[in-house]
Amino acid sequence: MRKTELLEIICNGENSGVEFKRDDIRPEQLAKEIVALANLKGGYILIGVEDNGTISGIKRPDIQEWVLNVFRDKVHPHIIPFYEEIRFDEERKVAVVTLSPGIAKPYVLRHNGREDVYIRMGDRSELASREQQVRLFESGGMLHVETLPVAGTTIDSLDLDRLNFYLASIIEDPEVPTNQEQWIERLLGLGLMSEDGLGNTVCSIAGLVCFGIRPRRYLPQAGLRVMAFTGGDKEYQARLDTVLDGPLVGRWRMVNKHRELVDRGMIEQFAATIHPFISCEDDDIDENMRRGKEIFYPVQAVRETVVNALAHRDWSRSVDIEVSGYANRLEVISPGSLQNSMTITKMIAGQRSPRNPLIMEILRDYGYVDARGMGVRTKVIPLMRQHNGVEPIFEAHEDYLKTILLRGTADPES
Repeated sequence: MRKTELLEIICNGENSGVEFKRDDIRPEQLAKEIVALANLKGGYILIGVEDNGTISGIKRPDIQEWVLNVFRDKVHPHIIPFYEEIRFDEERKVAVVTLSPGIAKPYVLRHNGREDVYIRMGDRSELASREQQVRLFESGGMLHVETLPVAGTTIDSLDLDRLNFYLASIIEDPEVPTNQEQWIERLLGLGLMSEDGLGNTVCSIAGLVCFGIRPRRYLPQAGLRVMAFTGGDKEYQARLDTVLDGPLVGRWRMVNKHRELVDRGMIEQFAATIHPFISCEDDDIDENMRRGKEIFYPVQAVRETVVNALAHRDWSRSVDIEVSGYANRLEVISPGSLQNSMTITKMIAGQRSPRNPLIMEILRDYGYVDARGMGVRTKVIPLMRQHNGVEPIFEAHEDYLKTILLRGTADPES
């Protein structure tokens, strides 16, 4: 790092990726900042800089060895930092500790026989809440939230007819359970039920979301909120505002070797609900006494976008997926930041990194998602180009991913 770059960082002050520390910081204090930054997106710790940006410099002898000892003794899992010292004048120099985003989250501070998880909140490092710790475990690949137990549920919370069809006709399991004991054993093996730690066998999130009876009764965020407005924002009168509840997959039966839908799942419910609000009939009647219909967005692109939201959402966040139709666009908001190291660029390029692999596999088994898992690249983008002449807009935020399908070339903010 050059001296000018460091001065610019100091001038901009502390933030979610920059922390100033005096030379006399205690080991556990430094480790706390290391852990918090690694659990977010990495950043810089500048030792020898006061909170107000004054450069006081470092005076501690052998500071590089001291810093590396803190990493070794106080931070777990181990992190290898990039360490350098920048001299300002004959008397002052600053130690710069550069941290990359951690790939083995959550990182913990080991001190006084405890292991504490910290996360960066603006320019402060704070103890992570239970929900934040769950997300860190998930981002580090140590936990899939979809396998967690759902309190209050039993096997009676699941639609066994849907499950029977899934095993017998979708994945062609040669041994479909015939009694409750067999069902529980099989569902535990499939990850659709789980032990809750209190001796109870309950539904997992994946089991309830895919095959549950009224999942929102036990998991409020399992719904899909669908809204439609006459204008360009939510201040205009709502033409529609409803929350859909039900399992993701439909209930089917085999008739003459063909699948026949008996009861719509969430995806079929959504398609029927949104269709009147993304289309309109022509004023004129054709020679066959029929009115034509204009579809504002390619139906497959809309379906793929919503299915992706259902498959990849963060189930640790207690809010519904939102689908909002406006005069000039359709927006889909999926709770949770992009998982692992995924970015918008990687997603558009076709890179795959499922947050909920069990739910994704079930949807893939039914044919709800592209078998290759590249629906954004192979369906949503080209269909929007062909139908509306514009590409979808993807916005990644800390708490959600927003996908915008434009009706035409109009500005989404207009």
